[in-house]
Amino acid sequence: MPFNQDRPKSQQHITGRKHFAVLLDPDNLTEASCLNIIALSEQHPVDFFFVGGSLITTQNQAGIIRLLKEHSQSPVILFPSNSQHIDSQADGILLLSLISGRNPDFLIGQHVISAPALKASGLAVYPTGYMLVDTGLQTTASYMSGTTPIPYNKPTIAACTAMAGELLGLQYVYLDGGSGAQKPVSAEMVAAVREAVELPLIVGGGINTVEKAAETLGAGADVIVIGNHIEKNPGFLAEVSSLVASYNVALDVRR
Repeated sequence: MPFNQDRPKSQQHITGRKHFAVLLDPDNLTEASCLNIIALSEQHPVDFFFVGGSLITTQNQAGIIRLLKEHSQSPVILFPSNSQHIDSQADGILLLSLISGRNPDFLIGQHVISAPALKASGLAVYPTGYMLVDTGLQTTASYMSGTTPIPYNKPTIAACTAMAGELLGLQYVYLDGGSGAQKPVSAEMVAAVREAVELPLIVGGGINTVEKAAETLGAGADVIVIGNHIEKNPGFLAEVSSLVASYNVALDVRR
């Protein structure tokens, strides 16, 4: 399991095994739609639920987390946009440092504000180098953070940025095309980052077909994140779950 703080640094990269996370935006879910996704996840396993978004305008987050904890066995990991989105009901939090940008508030500022609450929360904290990638459309994340995403066709910039995050001691890398991305992060960029660092690699944004999911996994992602498309097409969850399971079965056979 990639979200394990006890893992020694030399074993931080998850070799071979693949994982599947569903990102739930509280603004886009009702209790009924959340329960429907949970029911699907019981039939078609999901490794993690990420909860959060770049701009949360409702009070739904706590209720969504409560439903997940009551009705699902999958770990619930916060995907926060600022220090207000800490909720101790969850199992852990991606402590995102926006290393692709140059806005100090999202590199360290929000972390300073949230540190006392995080220390008191009991949440498992996963220090994550968060990297926004230009996938053809300005996203809420890039607008709200006031940062310029990494150019789509510049895998070397992404690789060097991830490398810097690893050298700074971050424990995970998250390449994100953003909610509603026109296309996923390119396989070339995923592969370049995978080659550059030993950290677990999370990739999301624009993965809305099984073919795109397979390409992202094949390029070296350890965790693929599906969000916006599942809210529109819940059946896609089953397809991705089956794909990830097939990768892991093939790995087990080879071993």
